[in-house]
Amino acid sequence: MRILFIVFKCNFFKYSILFLVLLVSAFSYSRDKLDSLIVTLEYKMDMRHSFDTQKEDRINFLENESSQTLDLEKKYLINRKIIGEYKFYSFDKALEYIERNILIAEKLENDLYINESKLILSLLLVESGRYKESVDALNEIKRNSLPKSLINDYYLAFEEGYSGLSYNTTVKRSKEFYNQLYKKYQDSLYSRLDPNSEVSLRLKEKELRDNRMLDQALLINSRRLKNVDAGSRAFSLISFERSLLFQLKMDFVKQKEYLILSAISDIEASVKDNASTSTLAKILFEEGDIDRAHRYINFSFDDAIFYNSQLRFVNIANSLPIITKAYEERRAGQKDKLEILLGFISFLAIFLVIAIFLIFKQIKKVSQARNKLAAANNKLSEFNIQLNNSNKDLKLIYKKLSDSDKIKEHYIGTFLNLYSEYITKLDVYRKLVSKYVNSNQMNSLLELSKSKRFIDDELEIFNKNFDRSFLHIYPDFVKSVNLLLKAEYQIELSDPSKLNTELRIIALIKLGITSSSRISKILRYSVNTIYNYRAGIRNTAIDKLTFEDMIKNIQ
Repeated sequence: MRILFIVFKCNFFKYSILFLVLLVSAFSYSRDKLDSLIVTLEYKMDMRHSFDTQKEDRINFLENESSQTLDLEKKYLINRKIIGEYKFYSFDKALEYIERNILIAEKLENDLYINESKLILSLLLVESGRYKESVDALNEIKRNSLPKSLINDYYLAFEEGYSGLSYNTTVKRSKEFYNQLYKKYQDSLYSRLDPNSEVSLRLKEKELRDNRMLDQALLINSRRLKNVDAGSRAFSLISFERSLLFQLKMDFVKQKEYLILSAISDIEASVKDNASTSTLAKILFEEGDIDRAHRYINFSFDDAIFYNSQLRFVNIANSLPIITKAYEERRAGQKDKLEILLGFISFLAIFLVIAIFLIFKQIKKVSQARNKLAAANNKLSEFNIQLNNSNKDLKLIYKKLSDSDKIKEHYIGTFLNLYSEYITKLDVYRKLVSKYVNSNQMNSLLELSKSKRFIDDELEIFNKNFDRSFLHIYPDFVKSVNLLLKAEYQIELSDPSKLNTELRIIALIKLGITSSSRISKILRYSVNTIYNYRAGIRNTAIDKLTFEDMIKNIQ
């Protein structure tokens, strides 16, 4: 037993969850469908004038046709069509054309047309809520003079008239009296009507609704709804009556759904005598959707004014002030909130302006600082360039100093070596002289002193050392000199390691020895010889005036 109980409990829980999921899904679907219908309704409300224009075009065509004919019977038939167009569009215009048709029928002395027009008048009065006037109009009709085709409408008009009087009167005895007459004419209709006719089905549905047999009433309503097209007055009426059934069944989502469908159909058919929109407004107001309720009740009120429906005025008058008051209070509350919000926004705007001003000021400072930084960077760049140039100059100076040091080292080494050799040679020469003197070889000593061989040898050694040392320091000296000479006077050496006399003179000028007398002493030539050599070299130069200065600048 315990196991069965557990299994039952689990299955119950599972199916309960499934039922809840299906219920939520169905509700969500219904909610989405309702929202979609509301969007459609509001779109149709915005298009109201377009539908009204189409209806008025049809009416204008018929009125023009009626005014152009002189045939009273034809005019009567056209006016009957015009009445059909005005019947739920404008009570006053419909009444006007009914009265015209009564006059035409009287002129034609056509009892059928007279009774028919009075019957149409009675039905117009009862549908617009003028029940007493409707019954009075019906009482003017002689029952026995009515053709069979109008009997049903005659009973229907009485049935609707007494039904309205019974519903709206507050006097108990009158209510009972009118209700008895209503039942009497209803029974008469049942006995005469085809059970499947629209009127018979509508009466049956109403009876079932009054007796709260709602499921049977819905079945009949579904049959009726299949026989009409959306966008017609019949569809609007049947949908409205279906919403009443769902209201009694407490299915308020379905109630609103069919109220919306009825309202859409009323707008498309330009039906101004309607109850769907005002009823929907009341429901939305109770649900707290005040904005839509206010819009819908005013829309319905405009239709009631246009149609001149006393019944609609009464129904709307009970709700319009309440909805309007709630709407105005809501607007006032929203206005207060808006003023508070506006004040807050103004405060934020002021704060924002101050913030923008401060930010702008800060941006300006940053911009100035950026400009100063850019200027400083430019100066720094200039300083860097100058520093780089200075570094280059320093490197060049350092190189020159290094080269100068190397030159000095080379020259010092060379001349120290040379002096050492000369000292050695002098010592050798001294010993030789001493030998000749001690051995009394005076003739040999005299021969030695007269000979130039020693001097020539030493001069050759000097020139060799000078050439080697100078070319070691300035290896491209000859090429640099040739660049300063004319093409036909280029110097070519047979031995690249030896300088000729002209090059030695130029080399001494490069070393800063510019005096011809000093050059002559070094090279052991006469001053005139040195001068002639210098003049000859200048004459072969490309630029005679700057030749020697350019020689000094050779690197």
